[in-house]
Amino acid sequence: MPIHTDERPPQVGDLAQLRIDRGAVPRRRWLPWAVLLGLGIVAAAVYPTARTYVEERRAPEVEIAHAAQPVASTPGGSTDLPVLVATGYVIARRSSDVGVKTGGRLALIGFEEGTRVRKGQVIAQIEHADIDAQLEAARRGVAEAEAQLAQAVASRDEDARNLERQRALAKDGIATTATLTAAEAGAQVSAARVKSAEAAIASARARVRVTDEALENTSVRAPFDGVVIRKRAEVGETVSPFGVAGQATREGGAIATIADLRELEVQTEVSENSIGKLKPGMPAEVKVQAYQDQAFKGRLRDIFPSADRAKSIVEVRVSILDADARVKPEMTASVTFLEPHAPGGSGAASAGAGQAGGQVPAQAVILVPKRAVVEHGGHPAVWVVTGVTASRRAVTLGKERIDQIEIRSGVVPGEAVVLNPPPTLTDHGRVRVKGS
Repeated sequence: MPIHTDERPPQVGDLAQLRIDRGAVPRRRWLPWAVLLGLGIVAAAVYPTARTYVEERRAPEVEIAHAAQPVASTPGGSTDLPVLVATGYVIARRSSDVGVKTGGRLALIGFEEGTRVRKGQVIAQIEHADIDAQLEAARRGVAEAEAQLAQAVASRDEDARNLERQRALAKDGIATTATLTAAEAGAQVSAARVKSAEAAIASARARVRVTDEALENTSVRAPFDGVVIRKRAEVGETVSPFGVAGQATREGGAIATIADLRELEVQTEVSENSIGKLKPGMPAEVKVQAYQDQAFKGRLRDIFPSADRAKSIVEVRVSILDADARVKPEMTASVTFLEPHAPGGSGAASAGAGQAGGQVPAQAVILVPKRAVVEHGGHPAVWVVTGVTASRRAVTLGKERIDQIEIRSGVVPGEAVVLNPPPTLTDHGRVRVKGS
C-alpha cells in the first residue's frame, strides 16, 4: 500500500541555493563586547573626577581667616597688641568759652571762626563812653585832692612857725598861756587837715583805679594762645555775664569759644567691666571717621577718678601725639588701646619654628578671630584648612584682644582657620572655601 507524505524530495534548483557566498560581509560577534569594554574604560577614567566633583559639591562651605602675628611697631622691637576699642569725640585739652565781665552793647568784634589769637589780645569791646566820663571825673578828683593837700600843707607849716614864735615869747614872759595854747591847737588842726587831704588823694586815686578796671572789663581778652572755633555774638548785640534772655547760645555771656589746637585729645567712655584693662600712659591708635585710612599715635592721658553709675562707664582721655590740620574738635574718633608686648623673635623665625615642631615659641603672639575657636572635649580647638581639607587642632589660648584671641600654641602664622565652623565638619574632611 503506498504511503502518502507532504515532503517532497529536494529539487536540483534548491540544492544550488545552498552554496557558500564568499563575497558576503562576515558577522562581527565581538563588537558589542568591545563597546562595553570601551564604556568601562571611559567610566573608570571619569569616575575619580566625577567623585571629586560630587564630593566638592557635598563638602560644607566655610569662611576662613589667616592666623596673624602683629607687626613690630615700636623702636625697641616690641609688639603692640590691641586690647580694647572705644569711640568718642576729638576735643582740645584747653578750650574756653570766653565771655564778658560786664553787661553792655558790643561795639567791636575782632575775630571770626578760625582767627588765631594771642594771650592777652583784645578780641572784643563793649561800649564804654559812660565809663570814660567816670574815669575822667575820677582823675579830676585826684587833681583837686592834690590841690587841697598843698593848701593844707602850707597852712600846717604856717601854724607850726606861729607855734614856735609863741613858745619863744612865752619863755620870755611876753606871751600868755592862752595864746600859746591856741597856737598849739591851731598847729594840731593844720596837721590833721594835711592827713585828711592825703587820705582824700588816696581815695581819689582808688576811684581812678576802680574806674580804670571797669573800663578794662569792657574789653574781652584771649586767655591763651589759640584759635577761635566758634563765634557767638555780633556787633550791636547786648550781652551780660549771666546771659541774655532768649539767647540760649550765649549762656553765661560767652561771645566766643577759643581752643588750643596744638593739644588735641579724644574724650571717650569705657565700660566698668573693661576699665581694668587700661592704665595711664599706655599707647593707643586713633582714627577719625573722616580719614579712616590714616592712623594717629595716641597715649592714654587720664582715667577719671569717678564713674557714672547710671551708665556704668568711666570717662577716659587719650592724647593725640601727631595730630595735623585735618583733625578738628568735635570729630568722631575711634581709639584702639594697645598693650606693649615684650620683645621677641622675628615673625619669620617664629613661623619657621612653628612649622618644624607644630608649636609657636612663647614670645611669639599669634592672633585669630574669636569666631574660629570652638570647644572639643572640654578643650579649645580650631579647624585648620590645608588645601581642600580641614583638620581639628587643639590650641592653647592667651588673652582676648577685642574680637581676636591669642593662640599660644597649636597654630603658626599664616595658617587658615575656619570661622564659625559648621557642625558638619569632619576631621580631615573636604571643605569648600568661600570665594575660591
